[in-house]
Amino acid sequence: MNIYAIRVIYKYEMLRFRNTLMQSFASPVISTALYFVVFGSAIGSRMQEIDGVSYGTFIVPGLMMLTLLTQSIANASFAIFFPKFTGTIYEVMSAPISFFEILTGYVGAAATKSMIIGLVILATAGFFVPLNIAHPVWMMGFLILTCVSFSLFGFIIGLWATNFEKLQLIPMLVITPLVFLGGSFYTIDMLPPAWQTVTLFNPVVYLISGFRWSFFEVSDVSVGLSLFMILTFLTACLIVVWWMFKTGYRLKK
Repeated sequence: MNIYAIRVIYKYEMLRFRNTLMQSFASPVISTALYFVVFGSAIGSRMQEIDGVSYGTFIVPGLMMLTLLTQSIANASFAIFFPKFTGTIYEVMSAPISFFEILTGYVGAAATKSMIIGLVILATAGFFVPLNIAHPVWMMGFLILTCVSFSLFGFIIGLWATNFEKLQLIPMLVITPLVFLGGSFYTIDMLPPAWQTVTLFNPVVYLISGFRWSFFEVSDVSVGLSLFMILTFLTACLIVVWWMFKTGYRLKK
């Protein structure tokens, strides 16, 4: 494995992140504060506890997951699309490095950025509500798996997209609605039975449920099922990326 090549790609992407550090941190911090003002204070003050957890505290995992998914996709999709748009990706592909090394550099940097932002959101939430993470190791495990999985998904979108508008298409029209309808700010037990069944077809439910369990030991589905679903999604993304590089899909001139 060419560790030097991976390190070069990784450092370049992290340097680009450092150059926009204020924007990268300011946006999630301000958004988190607004969510707590609206949902935590205005709405949360009128709601009872959910599974023994105050509403303001209950929404923290869902709020983190909302940002993690969108940021992971955005970071990875732009990271690979821009070199493809400018043509520099062909120089990278002509270098003596494998697709796995290219993937590791780009996805590793995108996942790292998302994890940093996720931890910033967690720290920001601590100023608004009391937080006690029941299983910090599991929390970090779900955090890493989510960031890596959706960075891979974003990488796929970046390869698939032919213009900047397409980069926003799936995150805006698919991912964001799935997150909001996946129990980010409520438990699916609050829904009518028919809608509970429909919601279980939403894959984001399993991500949020497992992540929330690591905080409060409460979940809508079993932790094992949540872990299985995210590992399945990770594997599927790896297979798709491998196929795209093998066939040269949207990579050949």
